[in-house]
Amino acid sequence: MIKVAMTSVYVDDVARAHAFYTDVLGFETRTHMDLGDGTLFVTVGAPQGAQPDLELLLEPGEGPIAEPYRRALYEAGLPCIVFSVDDLPGAYERLTGRGVRFTHPPQEQGPVLAAVFEDTVGNLVQLVQPKE
Repeated sequence: MIKVAMTSVYVDDVARAHAFYTDVLGFETRTHMDLGDGTLFVTVGAPQGAQPDLELLLEPGEGPIAEPYRRALYEAGLPCIVFSVDDLPGAYERLTGRGVRFTHPPQEQGPVLAAVFEDTVGNLVQLVQPKE
């Protein structure tokens, strides 16, 4: 069996992304290393062991590959990552209360209820909840 262990999200600022993903979204820090030249290696994961073997690497988003990719996704309105939640209306209210800017509120999209927000570091992120 092959499982995803880590996936990357390119961000404008790793330290600011770390603060948003932990303080606002509630992820926990898994790895936080200063590589010595001002470069940070930071991974976060779902809190309370929900997915203990999956980490999200917050990667610097500048460069000839990352920047055009991120810009194209954002301009097309496409999320860079999708997170699943059990209660999307509740998550929407909680995150809106924390100042998160959504591009659209929860709405039906095929088999899921979905909402998209800006992560403050150059990306759109989608939250989904399977419809019952």
